[in-house]
Amino acid sequence: MPNNLVGTAIKGSTISEVQTNIARAEELGVHAAWMTTGGTSLDSLTCFAASAATTTNIKLGTSIIPTYPRHPLVVAQQAQVVAQLAPNRLRIGVGPSHRPMIESMGIDFHAPLGNLREYIQVLKHILQNGSVDFQGEHYSATASIPVPLDIQVMGSALRTGSFELCGAVADGAISWICPGVYLRDAALPAMEKGAKEAGRAMPPLIAHAPVCVHDNPDEVRSAIREQFGHPGLPFYQNMLIASGYPEASNGRWSDAMIDAVAILGDEETCYQRIQELFAMGATEVLASPVTAGSDKASSLDRTMRLLGQAASAV
Repeated sequence: MPNNLVGTAIKGSTISEVQTNIARAEELGVHAAWMTTGGTSLDSLTCFAASAATTTNIKLGTSIIPTYPRHPLVVAQQAQVVAQLAPNRLRIGVGPSHRPMIESMGIDFHAPLGNLREYIQVLKHILQNGSVDFQGEHYSATASIPVPLDIQVMGSALRTGSFELCGAVADGAISWICPGVYLRDAALPAMEKGAKEAGRAMPPLIAHAPVCVHDNPDEVRSAIREQFGHPGLPFYQNMLIASGYPEASNGRWSDAMIDAVAILGDEETCYQRIQELFAMGATEVLASPVTAGSDKASSLDRTMRLLGQAASAV
């Protein structure tokens, strides 16, 4: 597997649709399939277990599993199944999610960075060492599994504090809608600081970004506003403001903000933007395909083909 990876976010309202999309990504040569777990959407680890037998090479990753609703030992239970069905292909990404989502379930959202730190520590110990004996402020866990597993445990990151945390304890940081210059100038230095203070090598940065290969930029911007909503949550607004976009405080996407966080344009333009993220220090580009124009299926296919081409070139 090359040092740099190109992955794609996988969506689907049925397991059949998810399996088809993962198989298509592998057919095109995309290195990794990532899925989000949240709300009442299909559970990513269950989908990966169902998809393991129909794929052979593509890596499978969660981006992300929210920490508060699910104890890390429950994730360890599920991860063992996927790891046995798809050896050396599973990566686990976890994160605290956001206050409105968690509190809507009746769960107290507090100390998200402390919660994430302990969650990652428990998961890494049980999965990578084969046992855990942990008593923390947020989690307690004493358990073992038959054998250690080759599963990386990564954390979601948006502000410098979470990037620093990932640098110190995680096997990687997974961003979302962060401008490339923010990743270069704020995220990577924070990861380096955390890793240095922890006395370890800096882990990978996975740059998660909307991608759309399309010839009409206005249609792409309209599609992003429709499909990704507005950056109304404070975490996103504060990150975008810190990136040089004060208009994020109004909770709406400006054209400039979209152009900074999304990869859009024709094939050559999108390919170059992916290469720019690698040049800035990202080790993987996790593309979240955006469908634009009247023919959504063709739009998705065009973007997926570009991702396959970009994957073959790294």
